[in-house]
Amino acid sequence: MPSPCLRVAWWGKHFGEEPPLVGAPEQGAGTIFFGGCDLRCVFCQNHQISQTRVGSLLDERALLEVIFTLQDQGVCCLDLVTPSIWWRPLADALRTARRDGLRLPVVWNCHGHEPLRVLTALEGLVDVYLPDFKYGSADVGWRYSRARNYPDQAERALREMLRQVGPLRCDEHGVATRGVIVRHLVLPGNLPSTWEVLRRLASIDPGLHLSLMSQYLPLHRADEFPELARTLTPEEWAQALAWLEEFGFEEGWIQDPCSAPDFVPDFCSSSPFETGQKGPY
Repeated sequence: MPSPCLRVAWWGKHFGEEPPLVGAPEQGAGTIFFGGCDLRCVFCQNHQISQTRVGSLLDERALLEVIFTLQDQGVCCLDLVTPSIWWRPLADALRTARRDGLRLPVVWNCHGHEPLRVLTALEGLVDVYLPDFKYGSADVGWRYSRARNYPDQAERALREMLRQVGPLRCDEHGVATRGVIVRHLVLPGNLPSTWEVLRRLASIDPGLHLSLMSQYLPLHRADEFPELARTLTPEEWAQALAWLEEFGFEEGWIQDPCSAPDFVPDFCSSSPFETGQKGPY
């Protein structure tokens, strides 16, 4: 009998991603949330699964059953969330899935701090990269996530993702088929970090599809850090939007600041997403 190879916390149709990853109202992303993460973000929205052992261990055969069940349900993409620590078994499973008839675009929904050796191993297996670009400061990246040299590593990773799949491309229905979408969550009390993230992204390509996110809530261990123990002020969000325009970003999405309370999943529940088909964009 095959040995379990990775941990899955939840899978199903998910409607909280960017519009090109959700498709028509009845489609949704075919999302698999993996357990565990190699970052330790003190404000992690998904800390129930990223920093504990919640979820079930699956072998490749069971994972493939999940993947093809999602495809049969008519989802518009295969959305792999926090997959990075499982990249070896996932690469093997994706090769098998492609051979056996997987037609969905594969989305690598990640924290953006991937080593180049991991991304190189994924070349040809991932269609859409969906990285965070969390921090513009190495000190901030270490303080909040214990990530070494986050900005430089994230920039190297992003450049490699772009080399592999290029800019975002969508089909006639507006569904992403290939390319890169970059996410940045604006953190309270950290506007200089946001400015530096936007500066770096603009230096790479101001035509990047950027998803600017306002959904920060003081979750997990955030109350241990005074600057993080609150939500964004309207002034902070307005400043981030002004910089977005100043740096020339025209492609992408801006999150509705009112959506934040609706998008905190409870992975201790059998139905962690209770918001149905509503989206935050």
